[in-house]
Amino acid sequence: MFHSFFPSPRLFVFSGAFWGLACILIWNLGVYDWGDRLGIAALFGWDPQRVWLYEFNALCYLLFAGFWYWWAPHPWARWSVAGSTLIVFATWFQVQLDVMVNEWFGTFYNTIQKALTEPNSVDVSDYYLQLATFLQIATIYILTAVIVAFFTSHYVFRWRTAMNDHYVALWPKIRHIEGASQRVQEDTMLFAKIMESLGSRLIDAVMTLIAFLPILWTLSSHIKVLPIVGEVPQALVFVAILWSVFGTTLLALAGYRLPGLEFRNQRVEAAFRKELVLGEDDANRAAPPTLTDLFANVRKNYFRIYLNYLYFNIARYSYLQAGAILPYVALGPTIVAAGFTLGVMQQILRAFQRVENSFQFLVFSWTTIVELISIYKRLSAFERAIAGDEQAAIEFEADKVSPTSS
Repeated sequence: MFHSFFPSPRLFVFSGAFWGLACILIWNLGVYDWGDRLGIAALFGWDPQRVWLYEFNALCYLLFAGFWYWWAPHPWARWSVAGSTLIVFATWFQVQLDVMVNEWFGTFYNTIQKALTEPNSVDVSDYYLQLATFLQIATIYILTAVIVAFFTSHYVFRWRTAMNDHYVALWPKIRHIEGASQRVQEDTMLFAKIMESLGSRLIDAVMTLIAFLPILWTLSSHIKVLPIVGEVPQALVFVAILWSVFGTTLLALAGYRLPGLEFRNQRVEAAFRKELVLGEDDANRAAPPTLTDLFANVRKNYFRIYLNYLYFNIARYSYLQAGAILPYVALGPTIVAAGFTLGVMQQILRAFQRVENSFQFLVFSWTTIVELISIYKRLSAFERAIAGDEQAAIEFEADKVSPTSS
């Protein structure tokens, strides 16, 4: 799954995380004061500090990709190393645009508050100029998002191609393994499809957390008191963290059986499908009593899944609806005391939502993660079977499955 595409997969991921933290540390130790080193800001009239941030991060990503190209050559390095680096950098850039939008919200809503409080205190040209500023940011964001989505689709298909080439090269050896065709075609396709959406959301969640947590920390200085609790320094940061941890734990407990049930679902479906395929060429197979027994297993497992999703969805939707009103509850005392302007309030709400959503990645992605875990289990068992592990059963044999199987 991973070695076919990445050089030293675990080391690649861990070194990327370590290098990212090191770059953040280097930046905060004083590099941020160096200014625009290439003079790009002066050419276009941009903010030198922001441009230097982009230059510094681009340099960090180039150094990381260059090191892996040199240290661990791999047939798919152009996509796995350079492609991964480009996707992470582009996602980081999108988050920076979101930060700019958050700053814009503060200015824009303060203007609205001033205009509504004092008639004719805001020139209409200034009002539309601010809307034009948002349009500029939004246009860049849309272009970046479209290009990144297009590139990510190609990136993930190359990953599937690497897995496919690896398994196909071993086909004479693995063709007799139970479920081999399904593993090579269907599971690699599903694995790539899920990684495209889930992987992108995970990177976005991490980048958003890194960008917006300091912003929320700063904005929390406006919040002096929480309901019931009283005074808490940087209150909104702790509210977001505690609420997200609570939700993640709640849904993990409510859905802990789902990965196993999804994994078993593939097995009972495969046993039923196999018997039907064998019955196409052999009149002695796929007899009605046998098919009835096999389908009874399918029915039983689906009903278990439905039941587990019933109480999982009760927990999930209850948590999400309560979370929608949580920031307004936390801001209640400050709103009543007129502790900030409308613009600051909008900045706080957006920053809180971004941080909360980042911490709640597992909450929003749990059903997709369940499916990915199931696919990972099947491909892992398949690879153990390729390696000669006789205990790595990929599917239940049709004649070993009975209606009473659990």
